[in-house]
Amino acid sequence: MKYLSITPRTVRRVIAVTATAAAWLAITSAAFAATSASSGAARVATASAAIPRCAAGLGESGNVAVWVAASQGSTAAGTTYYPLEFTNLSGHMCSLYGFPGVSVITRNGTQLGSPASWNTGVSHQVVNLAPGATAHASLAYHETAVSTEPGCDPVYTAFELRVYPPDQYSATYAFFDLEACSHTGPIYLTVGPIQPGVGTIGNV
Repeated sequence: MKYLSITPRTVRRVIAVTATAAAWLAITSAAFAATSASSGAARVATASAAIPRCAAGLGESGNVAVWVAASQGSTAAGTTYYPLEFTNLSGHMCSLYGFPGVSVITRNGTQLGSPASWNTGVSHQVVNLAPGATAHASLAYHETAVSTEPGCDPVYTAFELRVYPPDQYSATYAFFDLEACSHTGPIYLTVGPIQPGVGTIGNV
């Protein structure tokens, strides 16, 4: 029987080839990991960009309800601050960014006075709203303006708020039965940008 003879030179060559292969495998694995991480980050960015805006209205396009948390109102210097809540009613995540459009209307849909101004002194951010989750904006009701501004007369009792989520053209409605100006001019409502979380006393 013949045996394969391996000389020291052959051993060194085998070791060298093995080391080269191991180094190549390590470099390839690192490159694959970096590519995978980059691809994962790209997928996350794409997924974030794909989150639809929260919208009002009927059917599949409407996925957000708006309501006033009247029990969480707090009053200071003739102004009462209420959380204006936005709840995601859909089965998928949606996003809110910026200021909602808010006005007061009568039972027949006639606007009472000027729409709410925007409190631009408050910073705003993108709020991704999971199914069933709620975000809020601070709604300031200036009672003193309603009772003292001559341009408000006559004063009527509001029926509800007409609310447009940020960057949307369809409105939803929230109950609001406080007194309102009948003429445009005096600003008796101010609304802030959308903020994460349910609004409560102390964070509106």
